[in-house]
Amino acid sequence: MQLLLFRLKKKHLTYLIGMTIVFHFSIKVDAQTSMEQPRPRIVVTADPELDDNNSLIRFLLYSTDMEIEGLIYASSQYHWKGDGKGTKWYVPGREYDLFGMDTCPCESWRWAEGERFIHDIVEAYEQVYPNLKQHNPNYPTPDYLKSKIRFGNIEFDGDFSKDTPGSNLIKSLILDDEPGPLFITAWGGQSTIARALKSIQDQYEYTTDWESIKSKVSRKVILLPNGDQDDTYAIYIKPNWPDIEYRQFTGGPRYGYGAPINASVENAKFLTSAWMKENVLDRGPLGDLYRVWGDGKQMVKGDMVDYFGLSGYTDEELKKMGYFVWMPVQAKGSWLSEGDNVTFMNMLGNGLRGYEKGFYGGWGGRVSETQNDPNNFPSTSSLNADEMAASIGAQNNQLADKEYPNFFPQVQRDFANRLKWSITEKYSDANHEPEISILGPLHLLASPGQKIQLHGSVSDPDGDNLSTKWWQFQVGSYPGKVEISNSNSLQAEVLIPEDAVGGQTIHIIFEATDDGTPSLTRYKRVIVTVKNE
Repeated sequence: MQLLLFRLKKKHLTYLIGMTIVFHFSIKVDAQTSMEQPRPRIVVTADPELDDNNSLIRFLLYSTDMEIEGLIYASSQYHWKGDGKGTKWYVPGREYDLFGMDTCPCESWRWAEGERFIHDIVEAYEQVYPNLKQHNPNYPTPDYLKSKIRFGNIEFDGDFSKDTPGSNLIKSLILDDEPGPLFITAWGGQSTIARALKSIQDQYEYTTDWESIKSKVSRKVILLPNGDQDDTYAIYIKPNWPDIEYRQFTGGPRYGYGAPINASVENAKFLTSAWMKENVLDRGPLGDLYRVWGDGKQMVKGDMVDYFGLSGYTDEELKKMGYFVWMPVQAKGSWLSEGDNVTFMNMLGNGLRGYEKGFYGGWGGRVSETQNDPNNFPSTSSLNADEMAASIGAQNNQLADKEYPNFFPQVQRDFANRLKWSITEKYSDANHEPEISILGPLHLLASPGQKIQLHGSVSDPDGDNLSTKWWQFQVGSYPGKVEISNSNSLQAEVLIPEDAVGGQTIHIIFEATDDGTPSLTRYKRVIVTVKNE
């Protein structure tokens, strides 16, 4: 992207010229204007993996932007509790079937006694809540978040044979009459989600209400998975609820294990030990719970898959110690993983409106037709350690879309700033996001060859200088690039290409970045639909 050249020098500088359109024929505008983004309703289901822990810390720092309806413990092939009755469990091809472990059938798998990582993070949030609410009054109270914690189907991976407090909560949310979609994430397996849907099916399938209930559920529920980690999507959800939208985001920032591998120079500095210590680890109770390489911690004592907390050992030395090394050792204190970020980063109120449609894209990546197929990402459970590491690296390379913007620097600066809020008592002692809007509608209808003038408005609550630019986000159906004149000013002109076809869409982003510490960026999206002549 181009350097941000246009500087705005005043605290509240607003471009007040009304929106004008230059064209030969009239343009139709839809009724939607640049109003504040709604707060999507969202449920988190998570297993006690390192990246779930880290993603949850980030998630709660953005709880200002979402209506959190559930924080639910889930199982997966990587973590399950067992029933406490001595029942042994085994499914071929699972993680515990890797590397010749020969440890299962077993009573549980990588689940700590008294596991409470969600509770721990919410309690850390409670400690910093007085600071957070000084910077944004929309932070939910700790008691509200505590009221949303449930245990789901955690006994065995892929088992959704009975109702649980977590599945019952999801069921009640699906069936309620609140408007808008219900977004349900799957940071672990989807058995708790499957149980909620199965319970609805069992209750209504043979009643006169079934068709209307099934239609309501299919319209309302949007799944946000990080893969199919226990096969319940493939086995039950997809065959029985084929019309439920399934958004698996790819192509955006790399948040998972191995992110530093092949990271660009621009992004690598946000993954280093020095950056993590200054901006994450040293920032209060939430920073204390964040996991990095070589931090001396282990999820479950004796876990031979979790060597991430160890430092000073080579891959080969760890293997000799009995660890199953599936990811190359990296620098002590450096980025470890936040692999589940992709499920919720498009829900954020940063102005990109990524929650509206899967293909819109945002800080979490975007959905394409092939990416929306859960089978597009085959399980790595049948690979050995070296093959698994290579597979993750290959996926990282494959998902790097040359046309997709690099949002990672903005993402990390924003995260660092929210952690700073958590330890900063006074509003004036931290940075805050620019305020940005479009003077006019966010949806336009235009003909090929027309010129559209777009007008932006920006201000900064801290009095920081602002840089602005307009750019094309190539997620629309028009495949080419458009010409944007005066792209670094508040008023820009977009030429609709002559070869644009009726019905095609063009997405234009208005972006503002302040010069605070750290610098923060916000956006507005204008969608132009080409007119049928």
